[in-house]
Amino acid sequence: MPENDRISLNEAARRAGVSTATLNRWADEKVVPVRKGKWTPAAAAQARVVARMRERGHSLEDLKQAGRDGKLAFGSAEDLFADQSERVAISDAASDIGLSEDLIERIMVVLGTPAGRERTLTEVDVEAMRKLAAVADAGLPIEAVLQLVRVYAQAVRRIADAEVRLFHLFVHEPMMRDGLGAIEMSNEMGDLVESVSPVTVPLLEYLHDRYVRYFIEQDVVGHMEDEFGGDSEIDQIRISLCFIDLTGFTRFTEEEGDAEAFSVIERFTEAVEATLPPEANIVKTIGDEVMVVSPDPVTLAEWAVGFLALFDDRPKPRVGIHYGGAVFRDGDYFGSQVNLTHRVVNRALGGEVLVTDAVADAIGEHQDLEIDNLGEVDLKGFPEPTPLFLLRVKK
Repeated sequence: MPENDRISLNEAARRAGVSTATLNRWADEKVVPVRKGKWTPAAAAQARVVARMRERGHSLEDLKQAGRDGKLAFGSAEDLFADQSERVAISDAASDIGLSEDLIERIMVVLGTPAGRERTLTEVDVEAMRKLAAVADAGLPIEAVLQLVRVYAQAVRRIADAEVRLFHLFVHEPMMRDGLGAIEMSNEMGDLVESVSPVTVPLLEYLHDRYVRYFIEQDVVGHMEDEFGGDSEIDQIRISLCFIDLTGFTRFTEEEGDAEAFSVIERFTEAVEATLPPEANIVKTIGDEVMVVSPDPVTLAEWAVGFLALFDDRPKPRVGIHYGGAVFRDGDYFGSQVNLTHRVVNRALGGEVLVTDAVADAIGEHQDLEIDNLGEVDLKGFPEPTPLFLLRVKK
C-alpha cells in the first residue's frame, strides 16, 4: 500500500461520519477490512457505506458478510464525486447571485435535491445557480430556465443511473464472482471510475454540440415549413406524432419470460433508432412503446410502412401517426393531439400503420403507398369520430 494512500484514524472517522471508537470497533470485528490498523480512503468509504446501512436497519453481522462478499466495494468510488465545499445560507446566496430564495428552492426541487430545513447550499450549488442566473439575465424567461433545468436533470440522472448500473453488471459483479478481496476490489473500482470520469464531460459536450446543431437546423426547417403556426400558442408546435409498439407483448412476456422479452424490446428499439429518417426524433420509450416526432408526416409514413416489413415473427409492431398541434414542455409533447395519436395506434393490428386524415392528406397520391379509407372510427375520450386510413405498400 503506497504511503500517500494512508489516512489518519481521525480523517477516516470524518469521512465516514462516525466516531473513532466506532471505526476501531468495526475494524476489530472485521466489519470494515483494515490491515494492521492502517486506514485508507477505500476503507473509510466502506465505513461510510456501513454507517448508512446501519441507519437503514441492517445488522453488523449482515454488513460484515456483505463486506467479505465485496458488495460494499463500489461505495468507495463516491469519494471521487463528493462535494466537500463550504455551505452557504440560501438567503446569502440569493443576495449574491440575484435570484430570489423561492426560485432557488424551486430549482433545487427540480434537481431532486431540495435544500430542506437547513436552508443552505454548497459553494458548488451556488456556482451552478450563478450560471443559471446568467442564462436568465441573457433573456431566457424563468419558466423556460426551469424547463431547461428539468430536462437536463432528467437526462443526466438517467445517464448517471446507467453508468452506475453498467459498472455494477460488467465490472463489480465479475469481481465478486472471481473472489477478489474487498479492499482490492474497492481500489480497482475506484481506479477504474477515476480513469473513466474525465472522459464523460468532454463526451457530453461533444454530444450536446452535435445535437444542438441538428435541432437548430430542424428549427429553421420548422419555420420555413410552417411547423410553428402564427396562430398557435407560444409553447405549441405543429408536428407529426407517431407511436409504435408491439402487439400482444404482455402475453409474449408471460410465454417466453422476461429475459427474452427484454431482448426483443432491445432489438426493436435499436431497429427504430437505426432506421428512422434523419429529421425524425425519438422522444421517449415506455416498455415496448416508442414515441417519435418528425416535421415531415410523409417521410415518417414511408418509414413506418417500410419498418413493419422488417418484422416477420411475433410480437409484431404496429404504428399510429397523426399530424397536429402539440404542447412542448420539458423535452416532451403533450395535449389532446398526442392522446389522439395514442388512441390511433391502439386501434391498429399487428403489422398495420394507421394514420389520420391530416396525414393522409399530406401523403396525397403517392407512387409507393396505398391508402385505404377505413371510415370514421370512435376513439375513447374523443366526442367526434375520427377518420382513419390504413397505409400499405402499393402492389
